[in-house]
Amino acid sequence: MLTKADETTRPDRSHWPQAHPDVQHGRVGVLLLNLGTPDGTDYWSMRRYLKEFLSDERVIEEPKWKWWPILNLIILTVRPGRKGRDYATIWNNERDEGPLKTITRSQADKLAERLAAHPNVVVDWAMRYANPTTESRIQALFEAGCDRILLMPLYPQYAAATTATAADHAFRALMKMRWQPAVRVAPPYHDDPVYIDRLAASMRRSLDALDFEPERIIATFHGMPEKYFAKGDPYHCQCQKTSRLLREKLGWPEDRWLTTFQSRFGNDPWLQPYTDKTVERLAAEGVKRLALVAPGFSADCLETLEELDGENRHIFEGGGGEKFAYLPALNDSDAGVDVIEAVVRRELSGWI
Repeated sequence: MLTKADETTRPDRSHWPQAHPDVQHGRVGVLLLNLGTPDGTDYWSMRRYLKEFLSDERVIEEPKWKWWPILNLIILTVRPGRKGRDYATIWNNERDEGPLKTITRSQADKLAERLAAHPNVVVDWAMRYANPTTESRIQALFEAGCDRILLMPLYPQYAAATTATAADHAFRALMKMRWQPAVRVAPPYHDDPVYIDRLAASMRRSLDALDFEPERIIATFHGMPEKYFAKGDPYHCQCQKTSRLLREKLGWPEDRWLTTFQSRFGNDPWLQPYTDKTVERLAAEGVKRLALVAPGFSADCLETLEELDGENRHIFEGGGGEKFAYLPALNDSDAGVDVIEAVVRRELSGWI
């Protein structure tokens, strides 16, 4: 029962809205995050993409006063045309998009099918650079009633320039929201037993389909400047562990298995040994049969299809090599979706 004092201190509600705006809630979102792909292979599409990518301070850790003129006056003048031609060689012309976008969409669709027994779960996908943007998909998930969202960076090995910047971008989107969903970020899965098992099984199938047995296998990972490693980035260590576990799972001899790093950019020393230099050396030493696999890529993209299966194939064959194979990424295969599903289900514990 209200006292007279209660009546006098009770707030006047006459000017309050009659009802809160209708808001969907009670659902769980899963957002797959990958690097990104340009909207087209033309100069201006490539320039927009490269500008966003190479302006990221997680990717290029240089003072702005030093990096800005190099990027805007040199790199963005020359590189878009060259990279556009590279993308054109792998472009999905049927959908008019890069293969990374095609594959990531399919991974999300297949994961949604696997989680269909949980009708309150919504699966979506986004890119760190270009489209669809992380911000737009977080907003879409929220509008669909997702007040809890699991961010799933599709990078098995953690790096500040991949996993961290994907999370940064998502958090920046959350900063603009009045009602923020609760968020979890899936950890790296470089040594996850399902990941290692499915990678090994995929490699066995690819090797069995070849008309030759490789003398060497190279497990190649995207590189990074050595100074990032020196600052404490765990990426190099996680790559080495993935490579070791994969070799052991396959029972491949140590002397026939190499771990290398690719895609270096700029003049600073990067993680070594370099993939292209190793391929060149092996050919010069008389190795005739070689296979490459890229365990750090959840989906095939420019760095695997054009750089590994294109450039490195030419290096090996031009140096005297006779048989070369690039073993594809897990992509949206059943094995690839197995890995994503295993991590997602574990990280959704308590939510579904």
